[in-house]
Parts: sequence; structure tokens; C-alpha cells
Amino acid sequence: MKTRFTIFSTTVIVGVLILASSAAALCVNVSKANLRSGPGKNHEVTWQVYMYMPFEKVGESTDKKWYAVKDCDGDTYWIHRNLVTSRYRCAVVRVDKARLRTGPGTRFPTVKESPARKHYTYRVISSKNGWLRLRDEWNDTGWIRKDLLWIK
Repeated sequence: MKTRFTIFSTTVIVGVLILASSAAALCVNVSKANLRSGPGKNHEVTWQVYMYMPFEKVGESTDKKWYAVKDCDGDTYWIHRNLVTSRYRCAVVRVDKARLRTGPGTRFPTVKESPARKHYTYRVISSKNGWLRLRDEWNDTGWIRKDLLWIK
């Protein structure tokens, strides 16, 4: 009986940790969003980001209207909760340039929007063999190798 309880407890704890980590992933859901140095409009705008920028939620204000978020470079900012969503996954290019292709592999040609530059943002559509099919804010799609992206 004690073994069953231990296994059950461990399973519940692991499940909660998995849910907590996935809940921490956020994506910008508006065309342009201001990131701030603190929680509130009275704090300095430190960076403007665009739709589909992914973040990791690392905290929130006491009134729960502002989230502290970490970006792909490890920097922390504040963003209003209405400007982000956790309903889908997003990715950002984390290298200087990444070839955007018509299919999941190097044998596919590049698309006209290629290369994608560092900090270009996308919504994740699907994955296949280490590649992600992505959509940008203008609904253009393409494939990028997963290891060239920071995904949340």
C-alpha cells in the first residue's frame, strides 16, 4: 500500500510540474507590444516586440495584471497580461540568420522571405523530423530547423 501511495504521489507531483512549466510559456498576441522595466505604464518601455514573440513567465505583479517574462536572451521584462496568450506555441530565431524552407529538410528550396533574422517571430504550426512549420504575422509559412529557434 505504501508503495502505491508513493508512486501515486510522485506521479501527481510530476504532473503538476509539467503543467506548471507549460503554463509558463506565453506568446505575444497583438501586432506590437511594449516591454517595460516594471509592472505598470509608469515604468520605462525597454523594448517593443511583435506578434508571436515567445516568453517564459517568471512572475506576476501583486494585482496579477502584469507578468514578468524572460526572453530568448535571458533578459527579464514586464508585459501586460492582455498582450500575451498561452493558447498556442511560438518560436523566435535565436541565431543571426536561419534559412526558411518550403518543406522539412535541406533538400527543399528556401522561400522568398528567407533568411529569417535573429528575433523574427513565428507561431508554431507543426513539427517533423527536427523541423518546425511556422507562420508569421502575415500568414506566410515555412520550415526552420528546430535547433535554430527558441520555442515556448
